[in-house]
Amino acid sequence: MKNIRILLVVLLLPLIGYSQYEENDWKERDTWMPLDTLFELADIQEGKYAADIGCHEGYLTIHLANRVGEKGKVFAVDVRDDRLDRLKKHLDSRNLKNVNVILGDYDNPKLPEETLDVVFIVDTYHEMTDYNTILNHVHKALKPGGKLVILEKLKSRVKNGTRKEQTNAHTLGTKYVKQELKAANFKIVKQLNDLGNWENDSDKVMWLLVAEKHN
Repeated sequence: MKNIRILLVVLLLPLIGYSQYEENDWKERDTWMPLDTLFELADIQEGKYAADIGCHEGYLTIHLANRVGEKGKVFAVDVRDDRLDRLKKHLDSRNLKNVNVILGDYDNPKLPEETLDVVFIVDTYHEMTDYNTILNHVHKALKPGGKLVILEKLKSRVKNGTRKEQTNAHTLGTKYVKQELKAANFKIVKQLNDLGNWENDSDKVMWLLVAEKHN
């Protein structure tokens, strides 16, 4: 039994310590993550209400909290308690009081209805198996005219693959997401196919879709 536990730890270490999500990697992430473009397209200003679905330890959450200020609010959602515990520590150390931390379900981010100006799903949508249900919840959570911003990376080796082939490789292309957004009653208002390279890896090109809640 002890040997099995050691083996499990060794196998899980690469996942537990996965780069860009840990605080000590955030400064490097700032060099390649197009935050200014994200926030400009989403019209993130002081007083806005935003959500970060798949927040991990809070990289995007903290940037959002600083941008929306005390009059705004950020709803940080993840499905793992350990990540949210670390996020809470990061928020405390920065004295940020405008973030609601939410333990979501795999098919429900548990966001308040008709409250949000914008919802971000960054490098997380490809992991969502119940994406239709989640998009329905996001639609309900947005105010009329609210925006959903999805950013993903598309790995070159599965660029022309099926949806399953892409998600198995922890990536996804715009082709499938656009169809799913339209089916969920969103109107796509902006598409950027090349936002640079995820982790400066030329085989992982970032793309972005901005969609508006369509009633």
